[in-house]
Amino acid sequence: MPFTRITVREGWSESELQTLSYTLHEVLVAEFSVPPRDRFQVIDVLPAQRLIYDTHYLSGGRSERYVLLHIVAGKARTTEQKRLTYQRLSERLQRQLNLNPDDLMIIIQQTHAENWSFSGGKMFELEMIPSDLK
Repeated sequence: MPFTRITVREGWSESELQTLSYTLHEVLVAEFSVPPRDRFQVIDVLPAQRLIYDTHYLSGGRSERYVLLHIVAGKARTTEQKRLTYQRLSERLQRQLNLNPDDLMIIIQQTHAENWSFSGGKMFELEMIPSDLK
């Protein structure tokens, strides 16, 4: 049950944003143990002056195509799952969007199930997931 905020600068086409969203979800399903129908994303497209980042901090150099993915996950993942998610996202976005790997920053933040309410004012519990959605 991750929630992802995708943040980019103005200049991305709708088609590119859809590819970014779709690719992210595919990788999360394949590498991060996310059920296929568990897709919650927000895409923020900001003016250049509203997305502030150091172009070289722990990177070979970021451009105006910098992408920040902030993934809030409701259950723990292994170090290997995280590593594969980072690698696959970088590889796929480079191939599909010609995104330089130095332009991709990913933050995974873990929270607990009781911090989520998907609807109805009910606190989420793992038992609530129907077997066909797992």
